[in-house]
Formats: sequence, C-alpha cells, structure tokens
Amino acid sequence: MASLASIKSWDFETDVLILGFGLAGACAAIEALATDPSAQVLICEKMPERYAGGNTRASGQSLLINKDPEALKDYQRRMNQSNPVPEEMLDAWAQQMSRLEPWIQERAAEAGARYIHGTGFTDREAVLEFPEMGASEAVAHTATILPIPAGVWLAFKTNIDRRPVRVLYETPVIDLIQDPDSLEVFGAMVEHQGKRSAIKARRGVVVATGGYEADAQMQRDYCGYEPLYPLGTPGNTGDGLRMLQKAGAELWHLRNRGQSGGIWPGLKLEGRQTVYLRQLFWQSFSWIEIAADHQRFYNETAELQLTHYKEKVRGHWVDTPHIHVQPVHMIFDETTRTMNCLATKAFTWNIAAEGLDWSDDNAAEIANGTILKADSIAELAKRMGRDPAAVMATVDEYNKACAQGQDARHGRHPITLQPIAQPPYYAIRIVPAVVCTSGGARRNIESEVLTPAGAAIPRLYEAGELGSMFSDLYQNGSYLTEAIISGRAAGRNIARAKSWD
Repeated sequence: MASLASIKSWDFETDVLILGFGLAGACAAIEALATDPSAQVLICEKMPERYAGGNTRASGQSLLINKDPEALKDYQRRMNQSNPVPEEMLDAWAQQMSRLEPWIQERAAEAGARYIHGTGFTDREAVLEFPEMGASEAVAHTATILPIPAGVWLAFKTNIDRRPVRVLYETPVIDLIQDPDSLEVFGAMVEHQGKRSAIKARRGVVVATGGYEADAQMQRDYCGYEPLYPLGTPGNTGDGLRMLQKAGAELWHLRNRGQSGGIWPGLKLEGRQTVYLRQLFWQSFSWIEIAADHQRFYNETAELQLTHYKEKVRGHWVDTPHIHVQPVHMIFDETTRTMNCLATKAFTWNIAAEGLDWSDDNAAEIANGTILKADSIAELAKRMGRDPAAVMATVDEYNKACAQGQDARHGRHPITLQPIAQPPYYAIRIVPAVVCTSGGARRNIESEVLTPAGAAIPRLYEAGELGSMFSDLYQNGSYLTEAIISGRAAGRNIARAKSWD
C-alpha cells in the first residue's frame, strides 16, 4: 500500500472515489449524490469511454424482481448450501431486493428508457433456474431495460451523465493509500495520462473493478481452470482483488464448487480474447459436440441456459464438462448451417461493446476459417486434426440413435434427434467461456470490506461482482441486482461519513 506520509501532493481531490464504472460504480455515485447532493464524486475507469460498463454492458441485462423476501432468502440459502453466507446478510439482502423494483423503474424513466417484464430477447417473463429449491416462490418475474443489448448499462450511464459526476477514463487504479497500522483508507494511486497520480478521497473509496475472468493465471490459481475465455469485458483482470488482498482484506468465494455463473460454450475468433456465446435457441438439431476422445460427452440440446450451464450429477449441480474435456468440436451439417446463426446476438462483449457481428448464415465465418468445411465426415475429421475412424464412428452412432428415436447414451429429447446427413459438413471449436467470477474481499451488507478478524477497514467499500455474496449456484438476474444493492450501500455510507482531513 501507499502510506499517507508518502504523498507529497494530491493530483485530484474528491469526497467519494469510485474505482470502476460498471453498474455497481454507477449506483454508488447515484446514491452518494442522493444522500448528499453537495458531495463531490469521482469515478476512475480503467477502460476508454467507448469500452466502459464492465460486465454489466456485456451481460444478458436480466434483473431479478422479488416480492417475497422470505422465499428469496430460503431460495438463496439453498443455492449457497455448499458455501453459506451469513444469515444476517441474506436477510437484509432479501428485504432490499423486495423493495428494489420502483428504484430501478425511476432510473429507467430518468433515462427515457423502457422498463419491461421479461428478458427482452425471449418470451419468458421469468427465468426459474432451480425450481426444486424454490425458484417459483422467490422470483416474481425477470425484468430488463431496453434496448437489447446493453439497455440496463445504457440507462444507468445516462443517469450518471445527468449528474455532477466526474469520470476519468483510461485511469486504472494502482494502489490504495492507507495507514499501515489502522488500515484506514485515504485515497488511491492511479495511472492517469501516462503518470502516477494521487487522489485524495476525503470520505471513502469504493472498489468496483469487477472480477478476474480475463486473467488466465488467476483462473488457474483460484479455479484450476485452463483454458477459459471471457464472455464479458477484457478489462476484468483481477486488479481489485489483488489490491484488496494487499489492503488487509479477508478473501472469499475464490474457489467455490464451480463457477457461479457457469461455464458456457463459446466461439472464438482468431486473435480475439473475448468470445461469442454459442446459440441458445435452435431451429434445427442436426449437430453434436465431441470431446478430446472424439466421443459425445453430454446432452447437447438440454436447455442448460436455464441453469447457467449447470447439470445435475448424482444429486449435485456442477459445471458442464466443457472445461475438462478440451479440445471440443461441434459437428453439424448443411441444414443446421443454413437454419441457424451459430452465435447469440443478444449479449456478450463482442456484440454489445465491440459491435462485432456474426453472419446469419455463418458464411463469413466459413470464409475466414473459423468454421471448417468438408464434403465428408472423414475429411472434416482430418481438418480438425482428429482420427477419422473415431469421429465417423461417433457420428454413425448418433445417426443410428436418430433413426431409433432414442439417445440411450445422453438422453437427448427425441424431437432433437435429427441426423447429421446433409453435406457439406462443418465443425467449429467450442471453447469454455466464463460469465463472471464472484471471488473477492469478504464484505457485509453495508459493502464494508472486512479483515480476517471481521472488522471493517475504515473508509473502504466493495461493490458488484468483485466479492459477490453468491458462493455456489446463481439465479438469473441476481448479479445485476446485487450490484445495485451493494453499490447503493457503498455510496450512501461514504456520503454520510465525515471527511478525514
């Protein structure tokens, strides 16, 4: 850490310093000014303005709306069973969740945006991920703010643009400025316009810098996963986690039973770190996936998006095997190629931030070599670098299951058993793609960062994905609403604090 005695002069001064400009950071700024309209608020964002928004911008924009806090608390407790969080935190969170919808509606109205029930890109009004744990009682409905993609982020950014909030883009945080004995936080060191700058935060600091999805070494160290590619921002490289650890925080949720947001099938373009999400809604089903041993390894057409790509194995919900059986290829025929765009266009960083398209008939991706093409399965196997006999045997076995109307090996629904029979044939690499990480500093419901002894570090707060309370399973729409609640708590508490100087 940088000590207060080491600071010879301040380059910037503010009352409330927010590190990270996603939904949590935006909500911290909004709530700080609602609490004290005279407070000075400064946001430092690592990315350029055109890439601000963090994972909020790339997400599916789902907002969980609850009207029964007891049911929500029971549901989340069951989802956290393998790694429980404090009961008092669950209780306060559920109470706040039940009162949250009007505030979100106000933010949408202020931005001139349309708030709706549903996801905005499907017909479902509510996504119920784990019904056996109480989803239908806990979830009143799913909501979002249009447009799709990125409507929630766009609405909250408009709210910030309308307020006296200063935002420094391309300004990553380097370190906190602290008392080495009491751990009290006085500000932060950042890199701004090519030089180190000291920012005085008279009332406190909010760390809302997101997770570590885009840092391959942290994924190896904390999750044991490799390779793994982000569906969200490439800016989430664990900066806040390292800084909070150095600041004396206790860490939690770094190695859960699995990734809370799941490991999804991704499509990677050459030279790009972030990936597309493979299509969720199919018009035809003449396709399979094969693992490193050239065999199918799960029910490919199960609606796993409804459980964030968790499958139930011997009574336990675990990540689907994609991460453990690489390399994985999807094999499909001309029927599936012409009837389906392989990429989901409703969200992900490539779509929402980069503006990268995927051709509706996949022709552009065939032309650039992302999708392999051949006139026979044997030739396709050679192009994949696989054993032709083994791949042909797997396809033949699948096609026989289609003829019989029964998938004895993996239990695909009979309506999805459509043979891979219309040449030419195609293949594409399926890479394991991660939504987000929930590890970070342990915090309480007031967003105060806690030491291993359970004491709050003075003037230090954490919000959003970094240090999330979700420790195992995850209900659709919870991350964004938790970002709102934790961001608001941080902003409100800092705005109420007295200046340290």
